[in-house]
Amino acid sequence: MIIAIDGPAGSGKSTVAKELSKKLGFTYIDTGAMYRAVAYKVKQEGVNPENPEEVIRVLKEIEIKLLPSDSGTKVILNGEDISDKIRTEEIGKIASKIARHSKVRKILVQKQREMGEKAGNAVIEGRDTGTVIFPDADIKIFMTASPEIRAKRRWKELRSRGIKIEFDQILKEVKERDYLDQTREDSPLKPAEDAVVIDTSDKSIDQVINQILELIKK
Repeated sequence: MIIAIDGPAGSGKSTVAKELSKKLGFTYIDTGAMYRAVAYKVKQEGVNPENPEEVIRVLKEIEIKLLPSDSGTKVILNGEDISDKIRTEEIGKIASKIARHSKVRKILVQKQREMGEKAGNAVIEGRDTGTVIFPDADIKIFMTASPEIRAKRRWKELRSRGIKIEFDQILKEVKERDYLDQTREDSPLKPAEDAVVIDTSDKSIDQVINQILELIKK
């Protein structure tokens, strides 16, 4: 069974996908982590993320592995654990920019399909898992919430990690990320036609997971 969970940053899809995979005993695949890993290397090498040929050159020189861990996924880039290093707003922005390149997406989508097919039973989350990577997924979920709610979640998360940043700055970055993801020509962020849309604004993680489990039972 393939369960595809899509949605914008801060919708709660990563947390839900991780917990759901644990409950079901399925493999958890974070497609966004792959784009972030490439973005990390692009930044490290000083490559222009707007230049698709340069990004592809970087992509061909790296090896990305997604390994299961207690936190969900361990991201290994050329043998180095970069799991924490890729979870910054800056890397997220770069990831959105490189995700706009069709040639880059084509390479990564193939890798993501191979991972899902190899796993057999998987919960896959990202921004185009139900529309592009696995259009025939058994269950398709699109999670969403207002930009303000999502920015507040991110703001609280950063504060809990000792990172001080103004809420208005986070809200601005959330809206910018949404614009980049929703307006790209190739595989824009949108619900699949047969996806179940879940607004998580007023729902707990457990409520969302239980709703998805009910869909699976049906």
